[in-house]
Amino acid sequence: MNDTALHLLRPGDDVGAVGEVFRSVWGSANPLIPRELLVAIVHSGGYVVVATDRSRRPVATSVGMLGTDDRNRPILHSHVTGVIAEMRGSGLGFTIKQHQWRWASRRGLTAITWTFDPLVRANAWFNIARLGAEVVAYHQNFYGEMIDDINSGDDSDRLVVRWDVNTAVTQGRTSPRAPVAVVPTPDDIVALRRNDAAAVARWRNRHRTELAAPLDAGASVVEFTPTGEYVLHSSS
Repeated sequence: MNDTALHLLRPGDDVGAVGEVFRSVWGSANPLIPRELLVAIVHSGGYVVVATDRSRRPVATSVGMLGTDDRNRPILHSHVTGVIAEMRGSGLGFTIKQHQWRWASRRGLTAITWTFDPLVRANAWFNIARLGAEVVAYHQNFYGEMIDDINSGDDSDRLVVRWDVNTAVTQGRTSPRAPVAVVPTPDDIVALRRNDAAAVARWRNRHRTELAAPLDAGASVVEFTPTGEYVLHSSS
């Protein structure tokens, strides 16, 4: 149980704590989101939250923008969420997702969408197995070159997931049917990026063949296993 408080920023609030968390998590000297853009997101009714501990130290943040899906329904796109290293595993990420869900529900939004690196096993487990988010697309090098300490030197391939606001806050995804494909993930892609660029490239290419291609052909991810595998089923 984490002992933190969430603060939804309002127009006129200082956005400096957001950048402070970003620097701690991603380690980049360049701001992950420029200050003026953060101000604009808050001013226009977007979602910007800062979590603080008992000493009011910023320990997490999340930024999202209002948008629409491919059927022109209103959504929250959760662009980035970061939790400082010492707070990971505390349940704070789940607390923020619950807060997003309530925020979106009160505003009549239909879903929350976000992206994540398909090679990051912990994020895949959290998004698919824990939250029950639906994988809707795979995009190669989605953001182009990224220069932060976590992503530098790797292509920014991303899965896009959708979390329906009308479903339960927690809804893991499993299926009794036989899979058409089971796609593994590396134990720790962040460590591989530091030590073995060739291995990272092999994993990335494997996912583009075994995960992206079936998704493009109409398959769906129905489960992410405790051992770190995407389970895909055919649409037919």
